[in-house]
Amino acid sequence: MEQSSGSKQNLGSKQNQITKPHKLVLDNRKRTNLTGIEDVVEFDTTQIVLESSMGMLVIKGADLKITRLSIEKGEADIDGSVDSVIYSQIKNYGEKGKSVLKRMFS
Repeated sequence: MEQSSGSKQNLGSKQNQITKPHKLVLDNRKRTNLTGIEDVVEFDTTQIVLESSMGMLVIKGADLKITRLSIEKGEADIDGSVDSVIYSQIKNYGEKGKSVLKRMFS
């Protein structure tokens, strides 16, 4: 069985899925291009939380807006002033009853 480069087969509980390759390009802290995006968990003008093929991705800044989103292709573009980019392996971001730090470091 041949697989395209950058993809790997995930044999987890979900039916045999192909994990999309993930890439983040940040241009002058103003424009962000992403691939490997699986879902948008939450967003506002100061924080965008995305589920990527490499884990949860939290982008913080000011005047953030998602200018293009294609979940089918796994692509997103974000404009605004980016202050930080944080990756986490947590799967339950925003789970009630737990602090953000406990969820991020559990």
